[in-house]
Amino acid sequence: MPGPGWGLEEAGPELGTGSPDLPELGGQHRRWEVCLCPSLAMAREYFTHKGLLFPCLNYSPEALSYVENEFQVRDDDIFNVTYPKSGTNWMLEILSLIHCDGDPGWVRRVLNWERSPWMDNQNGLKAALKYPPPRLICSHLPVQLFPKSLQRSKAKIIYTLRCPKDVLVSLYHFSKLLRLFKDPGSLDSFFEDFLSGNVAYGSWFDHVTGWMGLKGNENFFPITYEELQQDPLGSVRRICHFLGKELSEEQMAAVVENASFQSMKGNKMSNFSQLDDKYMDHQKGEFLRKGICGDWRNHLSEAQSQRFDTVYRERMQGLGMTFPWD
Repeated sequence: MPGPGWGLEEAGPELGTGSPDLPELGGQHRRWEVCLCPSLAMAREYFTHKGLLFPCLNYSPEALSYVENEFQVRDDDIFNVTYPKSGTNWMLEILSLIHCDGDPGWVRRVLNWERSPWMDNQNGLKAALKYPPPRLICSHLPVQLFPKSLQRSKAKIIYTLRCPKDVLVSLYHFSKLLRLFKDPGSLDSFFEDFLSGNVAYGSWFDHVTGWMGLKGNENFFPITYEELQQDPLGSVRRICHFLGKELSEEQMAAVVENASFQSMKGNKMSNFSQLDDKYMDHQKGEFLRKGICGDWRNHLSEAQSQRFDTVYRERMQGLGMTFPWD
């Protein structure tokens, strides 16, 4: 059974419940300012914070500044970090199951955003602050906006990357469903927005190069979506080793089975079918769409692919790393 913190089923308020109060810090009581009342009035609208776009719905500059400057990272925190549409919820399912030794009871009983709050948005941050240790926390934040207290902690970060062409296509389809994001328009126009970083959370290239600068740090574990696809059991074994968690071969196989795309798609606690309509237009599709590698070939033209490759080489050449999609 899950231990303290991860098993706190009632943590994580209902999404969209209003402006949460911050705890008293330094003798001053502060309050997050909500970007809007919980309604569709500002859905699909963005604000700019430190040069990056963020959704107005359930996000605010004040909350993001609090995360960066005042959020206290604990030594036993585990952060599941990704750029959007790079395998965040798949990794969350894997980590939840590892914590439970492969037993699917918890993931079938508790909503995934309650198992692991999103500290990027106001309600997720409120939930994260309430969680007793140990905490599993999700984030799409780039490294420069991450809590500064990370630098003096022993917290562990698992960073999942995915082929950026697949990220682009997945984010395009996802943006049609999720009311947090602007309507993507045509694929051609979204292609340009993605390459220029004119999307929520900014440039994929900046996100990846920023976080991969931590490679070699003993508390930082990068893994790709493609590795998870190609060798799920070996990937789970490596994640367990990084976390210092000992599982039997049978338990690791149970993690793989219960975190499969089909298992997640059929689990209402993991497939986002319970997400409030104010956040997602369920009539336009499902949160878990395909869960495959290489789907970009069905959407991008040869000219777009070649142009993407040119930008990719220019932006990634200084990183000195190779990935499965290179």
